[in-house]
Amino acid sequence: MIKRLLKYIVSIAVVSTAIILLFSRKNPEEQFYPRDYSGIIESGVIKAVTEYNALSFYVENGETRGFDYEILTAFAKEKGLQLEMTPEMSFEKRIKGVTEGRYDMIALGTATTSQLKDSILFTHPFAIGKQILIQRNEKDKHIESPLELAGKTIHIIKDSPTLMRINNLMDEIGDSIYIEEISDYGPEQLIAMVSAGDIDYAVCDEITAQMYLKKYDNLDLNTRISFNQFYSWGINRNAPELLDSINSWLDRYIKTKEYKDLYKKYFNRNN
Repeated sequence: MIKRLLKYIVSIAVVSTAIILLFSRKNPEEQFYPRDYSGIIESGVIKAVTEYNALSFYVENGETRGFDYEILTAFAKEKGLQLEMTPEMSFEKRIKGVTEGRYDMIALGTATTSQLKDSILFTHPFAIGKQILIQRNEKDKHIESPLELAGKTIHIIKDSPTLMRINNLMDEIGDSIYIEEISDYGPEQLIAMVSAGDIDYAVCDEITAQMYLKKYDNLDLNTRISFNQFYSWGINRNAPELLDSINSWLDRYIKTKEYKDLYKKYFNRNN
């Protein structure tokens, strides 16, 4: 009886130890390394990060669509690559993902600012837009000029290029603008919050905002915050060959009927 009891106790101890070791073992963090064009070709996969919205990347009726998605798909197809596109709502995480090598590029129209040029390389621009104020059509709160933002609170995407523009605007008007940075939402969520009255003012790029104007008909998008800005894709700074390859391809592609039809499809313009 004693032997059986000891054997039983030992068995329990062995199993318990195994369970403790199993659950206490830390999974090693996945390592990422920046890749240039040759490494991408060798792997057969190009990894891009974007934002899930009605312009860049979305799923409708089981089909993946989007302006940036369709352009990069055309590039990948011509180069014999498989496209792996990951949606990420955080601007900060998109930049970090590219700089650390988790993604090869940001496939999202991003304003080319001097601040961001320290972190990533920019492709040749393929669209032009500006930062605009999102507000409701309410006379008592309506802002006609950026000068009227003094003392107001506006919401922006955390660490986006808009932050630098607002800081410059404060210097220009010589007064404070209170900034609330949102880290887990994209422009669509900010626009919806303004429309619903949860917040009064938000700033985002005109190109994206125009996509939602029909959906939120109580909004006004007529007050510009910045001058026209170029929009480009972002590339890891350690991938100059990838940058050259995409630039060379974009220079040819934007002259094609395919690109012009795609541009009209998403921007409803006649140019």
